[in-house]
Amino acid sequence: MKVRSRAMKNVAWFVLAALCASVSVYAAKEVTKYDPHDETRAQPAVVTPGEKAGDAPSDAIILFDGKGAPGLVSDKGGDVTWKIENGYMEIGKKEQGGGIHTKESFGNCQVHVEWASPSPPAGTSQNRGNSGVYLMGRYEVQVLDSWTGNNYEDNKTYADGQAASIYGQHPPMVNASRKPGEWQSYDIIFLRPIFDGDGNVVRKARITVLYNGVAVHNNLEIEGATAHKTKAKYSPHPDEMPISFQDHSHPVRYRNIWVRRLPEEPYLIKD
Repeated sequence: MKVRSRAMKNVAWFVLAALCASVSVYAAKEVTKYDPHDETRAQPAVVTPGEKAGDAPSDAIILFDGKGAPGLVSDKGGDVTWKIENGYMEIGKKEQGGGIHTKESFGNCQVHVEWASPSPPAGTSQNRGNSGVYLMGRYEVQVLDSWTGNNYEDNKTYADGQAASIYGQHPPMVNASRKPGEWQSYDIIFLRPIFDGDGNVVRKARITVLYNGVAVHNNLEIEGATAHKTKAKYSPHPDEMPISFQDHSHPVRYRNIWVRRLPEEPYLIKD
């Protein structure tokens, strides 16, 4: 039985390796299809950038514009119930609380989010300005008051749970947090995982995060769905799923949220 089990494992690994190789081959086709500087190659689509840093480009889907949340709905159903005023929305209690998620579903994407933890701050560790941005509803970029003005004594917590961590997996490379109450920004580039027909992972999800303009994750592999005190693991899911924003019972504020769909890079083709 042990010999048979070992053989089956070897076959499974061979199949996964072959699938990964096929993905790489497809990715290479677009590169090798054309000679350098081939003038017959299609031009990229034109996108007008925002006027200043953080402004949405012309092809972005606006999720929250300071006055309303046209791209978001409540996890409880219906419109977002968070308090909206002065250009931001704030997580409330009871009827004004609850998680929210995008109306549309996304796979590969670019997401811009601005948020602020409560000021004056209250609580310690994970009980201080806690929320989260979940790609595909399951891969979390942590939101937390992680200001370190006094050598981490302001709010010390476990490294893979501070602001901008891939929660429970990867701490940020550096802590680029601003003071509580000040606006923070995430610019997230996310590459979805790929599963084969049997639900095996062919490609893990990857993520790049700029936190207040500072790179804190660079093309990092995500180990699986976010979990608390449990090793992350993958389970098969659709190619596109909603992005969600967590209500962790803290009055965290959000503003200027938008998303762009991204193709495979370098634009997979299968001819």
